[in-house]
Amino acid sequence: MSDQINNRRRRFLGTAAVGIGALELGLAGLAKADTGNAADSGTEPPAAKPGRGVAGSSAATFGTIKQIDAGPLNIGYAEAGPSSGQVVILLHGWPYDIHSYVDVAPMLAAKGYRVIVPHLRGYGTTRFLSDATKRTAQQSAVAADVIALMNALQIRRAVIGGYDWGARTANIVAALWPERCKAMVSVSGYLIGTQGANKAPLPPEAELAWWYQFYFATERGRLGYEKNWHDFAKLIWKTASPKWRFEDATFERSAASLANPDHVAITIHNYRWRLGLAEGEPQYDALEKRLADLPVINVPTITMEGDANGAPHPPPAAYAKKFTGKYKHIDLPGDVGHNLPQEAPREFANAIIEVAGW
Repeated sequence: MSDQINNRRRRFLGTAAVGIGALELGLAGLAKADTGNAADSGTEPPAAKPGRGVAGSSAATFGTIKQIDAGPLNIGYAEAGPSSGQVVILLHGWPYDIHSYVDVAPMLAAKGYRVIVPHLRGYGTTRFLSDATKRTAQQSAVAADVIALMNALQIRRAVIGGYDWGARTANIVAALWPERCKAMVSVSGYLIGTQGANKAPLPPEAELAWWYQFYFATERGRLGYEKNWHDFAKLIWKTASPKWRFEDATFERSAASLANPDHVAITIHNYRWRLGLAEGEPQYDALEKRLADLPVINVPTITMEGDANGAPHPPPAAYAKKFTGKYKHIDLPGDVGHNLPQEAPREFANAIIEVAGW
């Protein structure tokens, strides 16, 4: 990495540390890993009291956040568990962050797994290495980031779990690089999409659920998200998980990650690209061509769905046949919404443990 990038990264991380209080609260079970050029570079803010479906989700934080150069990014990630353990990579969604897994990670670490929880591009301490790199977020680019991270950390194969953007990313890794994905847990099932399929209109009620995607398609929407991303994200949390009574402190802990200077550009491009309103990058064309065929996934998979998911999502019957390996679906009762790993951490951790043993 050049001196210029090093200086820029130090400035960013220093600002982030001040902004979130530079607290070292630590998460029981977290362990430092031997990650080559990874560096301990940040801390996480405090949280609220634990409790599923009630105020807050956890009093824990990830403590130290590590950084490593991977592909076009310098990726910030949390790590828990022994460095020799079977690797589990957990991927968050929009507009959330790594704290979706702050309760899941120690559960898995206690079972001997090495847990990696990265900030996606445009979140937290993850930064582009070059100012010249386009701030794009088409689906294959985000998946390629995961492969780059695995390469940088010298991880050959991992169990991968995710929801929302994270589930789609896990699906793509499993479909395009099955040799790198031992097994998968995917909330809301099969989420690989295509620009062509997204051109087809939906029934009015379904279109209404995607209101923010249409808002982001406009310049007014871009400016509105740039100005109001904090309140916008909180509204999404409430509508996507209408039964989850999280405390303000729980939201603020994750909202700090959305202050990333690339977050707005990444969000807008992701949703505009889906509708064919923004171009992707040529280096991902071959991957998108393969994804356009909506490939089946043959790695062992558990899909999950909460009974109170207020975000757009397909019914399990619509995607069950896309999983051709060993497969199981779990419906979760108890007012579990869109952010399933944070709202039902024990159930999500159990699913990871189960599928990892297949």
